[in-house]
Amino acid sequence: MEQNMHSEKSKTKYLVVVLVFLLVLAMGTTYYFYQKTKTNIPENPEKQLAEVIRMVSKHMVLPEGEVPTMATVSDPEKLKDQPFFMNAKKGDKVLIFSDSRKAVLYNPTADRIVEVAPINTTNPTVSQ
Repeated sequence: MEQNMHSEKSKTKYLVVVLVFLLVLAMGTTYYFYQKTKTNIPENPEKQLAEVIRMVSKHMVLPEGEVPTMATVSDPEKLKDQPFFMNAKKGDKVLIFSDSRKAVLYNPTADRIVEVAPINTTNPTVSQ
């Protein structure tokens, strides 16, 4: 009976150790993914725009005196039918200079300009 009781204590200790290990593992995994998603959140859109402009301006002369609109490619598959986005990748940045009628597709990971194209910002008129 004493041996049976010793076996019960051993099983209980083993179970506690396994549960503590699983708890620590779950907490570590949660912390890892929390940190990973936290780093993907842009800290300041204006700061991010300024950084992209700085990086792109190393490769080409950008229009002066104009602040572009910036967009991020989130699903390149949806854009594949448009020639401008043919080589786009998820995370690429698009700078749109409305006054200069120019768009720049930039890959920040590779630090490369992928595409530059003119844009048409005029609204078509409807004739009756």
